[in-house]
Amino acid sequence: MLPITDHLLDLLGLEKTAFRTYAVSALLLSLLFSFFRLLLQFVQICWAFYTTCRRLRCFRQPPRKNWLMGHLGMYLPNEKGLQDEKKVLDTMHDVLLVWAGPVLPLLVLVHPDYIKPVLSASAAIAPKDEFFYSFLKPWLGDGLLLSKGDKWSRHRRLLTPAFHFDILKPYMKIFNQCANIMHTKWRRHLGEKSVASFDMFEHISLMTLDSLQKCVFSYSSDCQEKMSDYISAIIELSGLVVRRQYRLHHYPNFIYYLSADGRRFRRACDIVHRFTTEVIQERRQALSQQGVEKWLQAKQGKTLDFIDVLLLAKDEDGKELSDEDIRAEADTFMFEGHDTTSSGLSWVLFNLAKYPEYQEKCREEIQEIMKGRELEDLEWDDLTQLPFTTMCIKESLRQFPPVTLVSRRCTEDIKLPDGRIIPKGIICMVNIYGTHHNPTVWPDSKDLGTALDRASPCRRCAWPWHSRCCASA
Repeated sequence: MLPITDHLLDLLGLEKTAFRTYAVSALLLSLLFSFFRLLLQFVQICWAFYTTCRRLRCFRQPPRKNWLMGHLGMYLPNEKGLQDEKKVLDTMHDVLLVWAGPVLPLLVLVHPDYIKPVLSASAAIAPKDEFFYSFLKPWLGDGLLLSKGDKWSRHRRLLTPAFHFDILKPYMKIFNQCANIMHTKWRRHLGEKSVASFDMFEHISLMTLDSLQKCVFSYSSDCQEKMSDYISAIIELSGLVVRRQYRLHHYPNFIYYLSADGRRFRRACDIVHRFTTEVIQERRQALSQQGVEKWLQAKQGKTLDFIDVLLLAKDEDGKELSDEDIRAEADTFMFEGHDTTSSGLSWVLFNLAKYPEYQEKCREEIQEIMKGRELEDLEWDDLTQLPFTTMCIKESLRQFPPVTLVSRRCTEDIKLPDGRIIPKGIICMVNIYGTHHNPTVWPDSKDLGTALDRASPCRRCAWPWHSRCCASA
């Protein structure tokens, strides 16, 4: 019996019977045990954090914003953030230690030699980090971007037929149609005297979304002329996900979904999922009613879209993808396909506008191919006949990669080339933008003009820098 038991019974105004005395003593002992257990766990977490911090001392870090925010908000995905990042790269060329808040250390890798040990490790040792990717989970589900292990391998095998040349070639007609619609809009805008300029990225984003909707769903929403709820929801979701990454208080789900951003995110997810599910169910029903052979016969002369390929896909055991799996892959491709492509194309046009002499060389190259044709549409085989244009596109992608970061969480210690160790449990950020602007990797290549002036395209891949092209791999 604990000495405090009698005092507690007196405070509660209860009679001191043997049962109550032992019951209260047992309750107090269990509470005391739980408290010490929690305290022990807290001490273990603190000790593990202290040990990790000691092991991370060998990595240099830029000055923090403050102890609470760490480096959050210092390297935002905008022009100033990229300029600040370049300044850091002038002095730190391999691995940087940054802090997301006061207790989350991240190692940022900005050199190929230091990236290789992480990306070449097995998926069990360096899997995709769920912390940052989890923000996309309610929207994209368990598609190729977010899945891992056996599920990722199975889906990757099943999706391979979707990228066969025979599937991709007919899409050229769709790309030409969507690009022509965009060009018509531009001519209309330029004809309006009141319009001095317009946001090209917005127009290109709508063009890529229009193309993807036709290639993925065989659906024409005419979104380049009038916005649809589905397209608006995708654009909104893309912005909300990025914004959440830079707001520390929105990391916990229960707080985020109580906020205005969280409610907007859920509403947009419902719109996107409803559209994708309806298309899949309608297509699945037609397939089951007609049978595979008749269904494929009805498709003759038409473009086989992404949903068609996924519905027909079967693994080695004859198992098909579920409707939920197909929806996840379709939503993933709509997000990744439009966001990366529109960003890449916008920067290519920016760089060509910055260097009109190279823009003119690209124009001459395309005009030479188009000579004598009735239709001004590029064909599949034309793409290999544009070495200089391809070189400009690849150099622009080096300078402004559409995906600037990917993350991995180390489940084991990983040794770096210089002998330093990435501790188990640390999140590694592979900084694609930082690597592309690392002066020890790409010397004297600060702008498109410098790079193209000193390079001629590789005959195999048209990459502008021979030291980085496929021929020297």
